[in-house]
Amino acid sequence: MELSGAQKAVDDWIKSHGVRYFNELTNMAQLTEEVGEVARIIARRYGEQSEKESDKEKDLGEELADVIFVALCLANQTGVDLNAAFEKKLSEKSKRDHDRHHNNPKLKS
Repeated sequence: MELSGAQKAVDDWIKSHGVRYFNELTNMAQLTEEVGEVARIIARRYGEQSEKESDKEKDLGEELADVIFVALCLANQTGVDLNAAFEKKLSEKSKRDHDRHHNNPKLKS
């Protein structure tokens, strides 16, 4: 699915299952909350923190999908075309970072 398709799917879901979009500040708070849930899983499962029994049931993919859903909501309600924005960002990063990463001795195996 293209990002534009994902944006439309979220908009359709909001229209059929929700009352309306939460306001932008509420969605920003939700995005922060969802990113925190991803961070908790990563810190405990892949980092050095001990994983609690209750955390072992958490699905990283589901939490990442929550982050994407809320980001799509924010894009929709602020008029951002994520396809165009992502393509532009990828192009910029490709030009800016290509040599920088290839020349980074910390990334050599």
